[in-house]
Amino acid sequence: MYDIFIAPFVEFSFMARGLFGALFLALSASAVGVFLVLRRMSLVADSMSHAILPGVALGFLMAGMSMGAMLIGGFLTGILVAVLAGVIARLTSLKEESSFAALYLISLGLGVILVSIRGTNMDLVHVLFGSVLTLDNFNLLTIMVMSSLSVIVLAIIYRPLILDCLDPVFLKAEGGGGHLTHVVFLLLLVTNLLAGFQVLGTLMVVGMMLLPAIAAKFLGKTLIQQLVIAVVLGMVSAYLGMVISFQVDLPASACIILTAGVLYIFALCFGSQGGLFRQLITKRKE
Repeated sequence: MYDIFIAPFVEFSFMARGLFGALFLALSASAVGVFLVLRRMSLVADSMSHAILPGVALGFLMAGMSMGAMLIGGFLTGILVAVLAGVIARLTSLKEESSFAALYLISLGLGVILVSIRGTNMDLVHVLFGSVLTLDNFNLLTIMVMSSLSVIVLAIIYRPLILDCLDPVFLKAEGGGGHLTHVVFLLLLVTNLLAGFQVLGTLMVVGMMLLPAIAAKFLGKTLIQQLVIAVVLGMVSAYLGMVISFQVDLPASACIILTAGVLYIFALCFGSQGGLFRQLITKRKE
């Protein structure tokens, strides 16, 4: 058991760095994911994960595999797409979700082309699917700082965020600033996507946000319970995914997301809050 579950992280520093990076990402991304599900913004999260790709690619073109350059580029394009989606939604009859979908498709195509201009296929795979096992100390520290700040900001806006979801009229009456809360939450979303692209890549980082959060809805009755369960499931997915990746020599990012997917399926089937088997038992009793 020691050789399987503990030894890889003790004997290999790259495994330890990868695990810490994935755990910190799970801490913040899973918590943000709970509010994404609550606000019915799952499509927005998926769109934003693709929207940061052109900025990441521009950073790559200018400075190679520089974490700082790619983070700045991704942050700027993420904000640009969010602003454009909001403007289009306000000036036309198109809903914001549809605007995000259109812009993310454009961003994805542009990002792939930009990476391909200078990089190799391996560089493109690294950006799209991440490379958690190549984290250095600077990258790990960056992820830890971004995740920690996300948790702090989420705690600060916790109450207005809930009110904005459940009773936006009351929030405006109280002077809570629903629009500002929405903007700050979008910034949190972009921050977590950027923190996670090095670990899971721009295509799969949203899985760490949504899969634990959706699974938590079937397991937790209250919002606090769902937050705690989502974070725990995210961390378990990160740890078991890393272990499986090391033992069977498969891509770590895919193993992490597939582990989260298995936990989601388990919660979907056996969850106490609307799981399939619970519904079946309830119907039989009736």
